[in-house]
Amino acid sequence: MEPSIRLGRIAPTIPVSDIGRALNFYSEVFGLQSVFQNGNPVGFVILKRDDAELHLTLAPQHKGSSSNVAHLMVSDASALYDRCERLNVRIIKKLRDHDYGLRAFVIADPDGNRIDIGQKI
Repeated sequence: MEPSIRLGRIAPTIPVSDIGRALNFYSEVFGLQSVFQNGNPVGFVILKRDDAELHLTLAPQHKGSSSNVAHLMVSDASALYDRCERLNVRIIKKLRDHDYGLRAFVIADPDGNRIDIGQKI
């Protein structure tokens, strides 16, 4: 790779079977807001909050896998974990401190897409 080439923002695109349900989930859990929608009916959405950006794409037959589809760094993993518990979000891996310097946990959205959430410690 040429040293003069600088990489910019990269945003994961997550397939979901129901755009409305996914929008509700990601806005309620993370406070992400829709800044762009495309299609009629809507088949693609861009969500943003702070420095985070997430793209949703409609895939009616989609089922989540056992792999994480995104990793989100946050300023307070404990507070977000508590929020997820209050909202009855499906928690795949409980909050814990790891020897590689992250406090982290993993959740699944309504389609089973796994999001790994971490905070540097």
